Order: sequence, then C-alpha cells, then structure tokens
Amino acid sequence: MRAILILMVSLVCSAGAIASDHNVKADSADVEIGTVYLEDGTANPIIAGDTTNQQIWVDYIQAHNDRDLTKIAEINAEDWLGYPPDGSVITGNSAHIDWLDAWFKTSDNPKWKVKWMIANSGMNDQGAMEHWLTTGNDITFNGPDGDKVTEHHVHDVQFVGNQIKLIYVYSRPASE
Repeated sequence: MRAILILMVSLVCSAGAIASDHNVKADSADVEIGTVYLEDGTANPIIAGDTTNQQIWVDYIQAHNDRDLTKIAEINAEDWLGYPPDGSVITGNSAHIDWLDAWFKTSDNPKWKVKWMIANSGMNDQGAMEHWLTTGNDITFNGPDGDKVTEHHVHDVQFVGNQIKLIYVYSRPASE
C-alpha cells in the first residue's frame, strides 16, 4: 500500500511539473511565427511582438466606444494613415478625427468588441523593424433600416512607439 501511495504522489508531482512547463514564456525575440515577403520577393521572418501594444489597442477601442476623440487623437500618430474596408484612405490624425466625429453623429451608433490580438514584428524593405498588432474585432451598428448589423473586422495596426501610425481594416458580414 505504501509503495502505491509513493508511486501516486510521484506521478502527481511529475504531471504537475510537466503541465506547468507549457506556461513558460519564451523570449519573443527568438520566436518566429511567420514570414513576410518584401517587395523584391525576399522572405523575412515575422517574430512574436510586444504584447504591451495590446493594452493600447484595448484603450483605443474603448475610446471609440466612449466617443472620446481626444483620447483617440492622443493615441494616433500625427501622420496616421487608415484604410477602411470601403476602399477609402484617411490621411492624418486630424482627418481621422473629423471622419470619426462625422460618423459618430449619425444614427449608426457603432460599438466595437475586441475578440483576439496577435502582436508581431518584422523587418521592412528598408531593414527597419516594424511592430504590428493584428486584431479581430466585432463591430455592431444600426443599419439603414434600423436593424442591428454585426461585422467581423480584422485590423492590421502598425505601432511606432506607443502610437498608432497605420491601420488596415478588413471586413465581412457576420453569419446570421
């Protein structure tokens, strides 16, 4: 009986040590998570990025939901650039704020919910390291007939320091 008890305790301790191993974080600078192809076709590694940018994004989305244009402007870089899913281009922080202000005054009443985020970094064509956050977000708004409409958005967000410089937005309607 004593031998069985010792064996069981040993197994539980071993299982606990093995299970805890999967939670150890690797140095993100060493973790290759993908590939980016440069203009000349050269493949460069994408590495796990700075996850502190995730909180900036969460705060940014909350500022949108709160209609806090001052906070949004603080997070935007002055040379902010945005590519919404309608094919338009918004150039500059003040143009973005004007665009949002006009939209927020409509009856659309957009609200965002962050679903997931992946921080990543990689070298650009000039050899400079860029820092990105790819995010999945749901947006719900009032459609033309007044019904609630939900779309799934993927945002590719470029950070420079603690500011957002560039956003690409991809969209598809949510399944009903």
